[in-house]
Amino acid sequence: MKHLTKFHKAPIRVIKINRTRAKINLRRTMVVLKVALAQEKDETKEMLAIYGKATQGKASKQEMSIAHAQFFDVLKGIGLGVFAVLPFAPITIPLLVKVADLVGVDLLPSSFSTKNDSDETK
Repeated sequence: MKHLTKFHKAPIRVIKINRTRAKINLRRTMVVLKVALAQEKDETKEMLAIYGKATQGKASKQEMSIAHAQFFDVLKGIGLGVFAVLPFAPITIPLLVKVADLVGVDLLPSSFSTKNDSDETK
């Protein structure tokens, strides 16, 4: 607190503003996470419906490719879930994602990916 008085005339106000900004950023991040999880849930339900149709022989090849892509997304999520139970997960998971991007491997499911749709078509 002592060092803040040297730089700011109103250090308490600066602390309150920073705290409010952090709360807003956290809420935004949680909303983005909620939307991504809802999208994954819908895609997984669609995948299970397609696999149900496939057991009866009524699914087309295009539907099966969509279902397989979603199945691989589910496997990616499970793979990252293993690291979530390890100690220092808030450090290791972002580090793994960053290293995987450098190497050229996509670890995140499609709902959590920040790439544009134009990048995926290339």
